[in-house]
Amino acid sequence: MCGFAGVVAPDGNLLSQQLVAMADAITHRGPDSAGYWTSEDNTVGLTHRRLAIVDLSEAGHQPMASGSGRYMLAYNGEVYNHQALRNELEQISPRQWRGHSDTETLLAAIEQWGLRLTLQKATGMFALALWDSHIKQLQLARDRFGEKPLYYGWQQGCFLFGSQLNALRAHPAFAPEINRDAIALLLRHNYIPAPYSIYQQIYKLLPGTILTLSADQQLHTDSYWSVREAMAQAAANPDNAPAQQQVAALEQTLKQAVAGQMVADVPLGAFLSGGVDSSLIVALMQAQSAKPVKTFSIGFDDPRFNEAEFAKAVAKHLGTEHTELYVTAEDALAVVPKLAEIYDEPFSDSSQIPTFLVSQIAQQHVTVSLSGDAGDELFCGYNRYLLTARLWHKLNRVPVLLRKMLAGVMTAIPVKGWNALGKILPLRARLSNLGDKLHKAAAVLACRDAEHLYLGLVSHWQNPEQVVLGSKEPLTVLTDPQRKACFTDPILQMMAQDTLSYLPDDILVKVDRAAMAVSLETRVPFLDHQVLEHAWRLPKAVKLNNGQSKWCLRQILYKYVPKDLIERPKMGFAVPLDAWLRGPLQQWAEGLLAEERLSREGFFDVATVRTMWQEHLSGKRNWQYQLWDILMFQAWYQRYH
Repeated sequence: MCGFAGVVAPDGNLLSQQLVAMADAITHRGPDSAGYWTSEDNTVGLTHRRLAIVDLSEAGHQPMASGSGRYMLAYNGEVYNHQALRNELEQISPRQWRGHSDTETLLAAIEQWGLRLTLQKATGMFALALWDSHIKQLQLARDRFGEKPLYYGWQQGCFLFGSQLNALRAHPAFAPEINRDAIALLLRHNYIPAPYSIYQQIYKLLPGTILTLSADQQLHTDSYWSVREAMAQAAANPDNAPAQQQVAALEQTLKQAVAGQMVADVPLGAFLSGGVDSSLIVALMQAQSAKPVKTFSIGFDDPRFNEAEFAKAVAKHLGTEHTELYVTAEDALAVVPKLAEIYDEPFSDSSQIPTFLVSQIAQQHVTVSLSGDAGDELFCGYNRYLLTARLWHKLNRVPVLLRKMLAGVMTAIPVKGWNALGKILPLRARLSNLGDKLHKAAAVLACRDAEHLYLGLVSHWQNPEQVVLGSKEPLTVLTDPQRKACFTDPILQMMAQDTLSYLPDDILVKVDRAAMAVSLETRVPFLDHQVLEHAWRLPKAVKLNNGQSKWCLRQILYKYVPKDLIERPKMGFAVPLDAWLRGPLQQWAEGLLAEERLSREGFFDVATVRTMWQEHLSGKRNWQYQLWDILMFQAWYQRYH
């Protein structure tokens, strides 16, 4: 795992110190070494920070030239099947390799097959920049799912690109202009989805995409693989074998994916929460390892958020070398001031805090850690899938006009009025925060279809344009008919939409930035593209069986871990954010949400934010997620502007 950045300066005024500054800004992504390359005419420059994982020698140093000298490559990631690609290349013609890095393999493959076919043959996670000196062409590419980040854009006549915004900000041509539309997206989703970024004219390359900057400075994008199309094609060709045969075949596919991602020349381990996904990954690792796998978990004293005991029991049964650390509220709160710098762009999934803490623990023992991410999206793991489908089945029986009328009646009375009524109801019928509940229910009642209901349930703010001044919310995968998934089954549609949006733009961002902040490489076996294709060939009943989610994964896991160690309510990776904002974080939050400050900066409707903050402090409403969205933007803005 590494980081890279670069510049195309058509005027030929590229300076080496600019590349040094860009590399220094992402040292945490690659602390082992730095590399720089500039074209002879000073129009193109690449820089690279290396976290050595495969081939620790100088033979793996980047930027790296191809054997012919035509191509120069800066690359972040791992190609797990690179040895198979080498073997295929050697069948074509014998080669003299300089080392055994996957970077060298990629360059040889590109010379043989071109970039597009090479990426289609590759299994891995990566972002890369490739300069072709023969035709004066730059190509940027990103892996199929978007595990590795890549930003790009024109700034004052220079084309800048890099693994993180910090690298672009370090270039003197960078002229930051806040994208207010992106703030609206942040408030809806708690992340800014690709291709948008927090800055005007700076974009994230979409997963599975190659961007080409030609010699005449024209930009062109081309998809070499599509998650959307892969899901649709797999679902159109279902596996009709008996369920147990399907489970056995899935186990073999997962075993191969895990084995491929265990290849490293440095210490390797895995995150372990004790849930289905991480336990299965660790079980398959241990089954294929000659020595105990190193596993890591964190615990909290608050039982509502503590999974450490479950993880410890699974680790003991599997015989892993387990490390756990109980963190205090003070430990967690100490991370908050660092979040703006860690995430580099406003990002407000509060599980970013425990994700950073477990990465920090793991990095003290290993350089690579596998995770169980993506199991929920591929195998129907989120509770909201079943709950949303059931809710819509009931709502759809009521005419939409009647539902809208009822919603209007419920919202005509303010929250405060409903809450007062709730306090005078007979004791048996009394409800706390009745107004909160009824106003949320009204939003659900007014939904016109299952997709609209799903969007409402995954949105923090239902109408972010009303609070972000001067914004217009752009189309995303969830709202753009040209990009969104198209399954008639509401559960499959939600799974597909999460795989296209929530997974790459929230989960993978969260893990990449948290781990890279401490120079830890993370790998996600469920995101081997062959696993996704296999998962979508499975009938829904093999994933959701009699109301039990991830049924097929559980059947595999029970071969390695007793059922009673796994079966428990889903907990998630949460923190007591609501209480923190009323307690130890109150002063910090008040400073960021001060009326004078909000008015001066001019991004948010001051009255809305201040009312929400006061209601949260008083306990009248729980606005933890909505406030965290704004606080993470405010903290980021304070850090970088």
